[in-house]
Amino acid sequence: MAGSVVEQICGTAVAREYVYAAPWTIALWVAAAVSGMAYMCVVRLYRQVVTFLLHFSFVIILGGALVTHLFGEQGKIHLRTASPEQTEMTDISLPFRLTLTDFSVRYYQSTNAPMDYVSGIEVIDGDVRRQGQVSMNHVFKYRHYRFYQSMYDTDMQGVTLRVCHDPWGIGITYTGYAMLLLSMLLFFLQQRTEYRAIIKRVAGGEKRAVSAVMLLLLPLTLLSAKEPQPPTLSRQTAEEYCNLYVYYNDRVCPLGTLAKDFTVKLYGKPSYKGLSAEQVLCGWLFYYDRWAKEPCIRIKGEATRRTLGIESGYACLNDFTGRGVYKLEDALRHGDKDAKAADEKFQLVSMVCTGAMLKIYPFTCMVSQLSDSTVTRFHNYPVPQLHWYSCLDRLPQDITYEQWQFVVGAMEYVALCVARNADTEARDALRKIRLWQQAQAGADNLPSERRFMAEMLYNSLNITRPLAMACTAIGLVLFLFCCLLTANGGRLNRRVQIVFVVLMASVALLLTLIIALRWIVSAHVPLSNGHETMTFLAWVSAVLSVFVTLRSNYSLFALHSFFSLPFGFIICGMTLMVSMMSESNPQVTNLMPVLQSPLLTLHVAVIMVAYSLLAFVMLNGVAALVLKDSREPLMQMSRLLLYPAVFCLATGIFLGAVWANISWGRYWGWDPKEVWALITMLVYSALLHTGSLRWLHKPLVFHIYSVVAFLFVLFTYFGVNFLLGGLHSYA
Repeated sequence: MAGSVVEQICGTAVAREYVYAAPWTIALWVAAAVSGMAYMCVVRLYRQVVTFLLHFSFVIILGGALVTHLFGEQGKIHLRTASPEQTEMTDISLPFRLTLTDFSVRYYQSTNAPMDYVSGIEVIDGDVRRQGQVSMNHVFKYRHYRFYQSMYDTDMQGVTLRVCHDPWGIGITYTGYAMLLLSMLLFFLQQRTEYRAIIKRVAGGEKRAVSAVMLLLLPLTLLSAKEPQPPTLSRQTAEEYCNLYVYYNDRVCPLGTLAKDFTVKLYGKPSYKGLSAEQVLCGWLFYYDRWAKEPCIRIKGEATRRTLGIESGYACLNDFTGRGVYKLEDALRHGDKDAKAADEKFQLVSMVCTGAMLKIYPFTCMVSQLSDSTVTRFHNYPVPQLHWYSCLDRLPQDITYEQWQFVVGAMEYVALCVARNADTEARDALRKIRLWQQAQAGADNLPSERRFMAEMLYNSLNITRPLAMACTAIGLVLFLFCCLLTANGGRLNRRVQIVFVVLMASVALLLTLIIALRWIVSAHVPLSNGHETMTFLAWVSAVLSVFVTLRSNYSLFALHSFFSLPFGFIICGMTLMVSMMSESNPQVTNLMPVLQSPLLTLHVAVIMVAYSLLAFVMLNGVAALVLKDSREPLMQMSRLLLYPAVFCLATGIFLGAVWANISWGRYWGWDPKEVWALITMLVYSALLHTGSLRWLHKPLVFHIYSVVAFLFVLFTYFGVNFLLGGLHSYA
């Protein structure tokens, strides 16, 4: 913990030298391993083979880390195709020569988004010549030397590769990882263990009389009078307009995606006064003068509001200027954060309304006709190339007169139809524009119809906010109600419980649909940012809640199944609220090259399962603090969940380490997120050792500890991002 703070204050180099890699730290790890082995011998843990191997695997992992630290070598090598014999080395020397044969950047189809960086290399070792390839998540190995893609030169004629030489340390560490995984799996298959005894005690939990009480839920939202709406297109026509293709966020997608992001960025919600995001965008495009007077731009910061001369939290576009002066100019010069955010929204409206952001015109043109920056990015690719233009862009030189006439006249005709209130003609014109886009771009350069429709459906499902509010409200009310029933010796009626199981299952199905649609749209497992991982965590919580309840059908009113439903609703609602905390849900983007690994998916998914289980343990602790008579059975339930939770957390950590070793050439870099995940695992490991730590035998102490311990989970996931940063800040 101290090391992560030192790194934030003094820098990574200082933290590594004086904390993480300092002799005293290494001595502490050695002392921990030796004392742990000695204790295992004293308590004769070797009699329980699986449990002994589980603990001994950590000694092997630490041993591998020590070997890497003492004997491993790391460095960088810079190669150029123009001068293959010249290399620049740092920290490490090679017993053979290495040359760069070629380098290329591979892009997602018909986009400028990099998909991979690929270096072709040749090893010259005496009479031996060997060709190889280095790319993200693909390591080239030769004589125990491992080469990783690191950087490339701006002219794309040279690369910098990371080089690692650790013939023994990685093998020892991976052996420890394999032993840890195997022993954790075998642990759950053992028959005569404390864990099996806990299962039997929980399964035979107390069964009391049923109190038949129906829970009436109050409405979650208040009905309000319908506000007057600014002018815009009809919903059907606006949807037809946003059914066009657009090049946005380095990919081709429905224009409706841009409309949704635009509305959320501007207003903070995906709709405005009952108007859909598509209608908001079309309102700005076709009725600009009226919308410029509409207070729909969300402004943060009291100082910025005073500068704009507004009292509420929303400004209209006209508020930004007065007497020919841009009101935020002085605040921007002084670096005001809130003024900068407001200015970004002003510029966003300008870019959308002038058409600069609407790159809806695809043309196939020669590379020489593109801008210099694009030439650099594409110079390794054969010509011609497909490029997307807005109405303000300079069109390619070889455009035909018919194409130019279409670009100039198509949207003007749509605007004319809108002015004449000819919705049918406007929709027909928009359909023809979409057909023209398909003909110009070609099917291979556009998302499939299935993927396109999935994205349109995903954009229309604006249910995250109401779902979060509903789950949180239901969970809190149900939790308080269950506490009252338990205090009075009652339980939920079976039929009432079934109703809530159905509700929870419905939430799980809705989240399944959302995750599946985002998966189809993004073409990768949606676990690449905070929003996606929190949505996945909500899904895991919902599924676990239903599973725990149904798994106990032979003892439907046992205490552990009794509280699983309110816990599931609360965790699901809270995590969904967190997923909406940013100004907008992160846009669907093409995956960064380094994130294209199945190990990343497993790493994130397993850790999210662990966090969900630990959240259940925390809520168990909260319930136990309220219900004095139920502390013992709730403690047993928590212990039942702790084993898979801690095991999943450990598995997620070493899966992340293997992924990091494949991508960057190091399986542990003391990144703040890695450090705090390890801290969290150590904190929760104490709860698994009540046999050694007798003070944790007391239910009250156990539950207080489990509640406080969850603060480490929260800091690992959120606090590190906001306070410490690091490579994992995106998650």
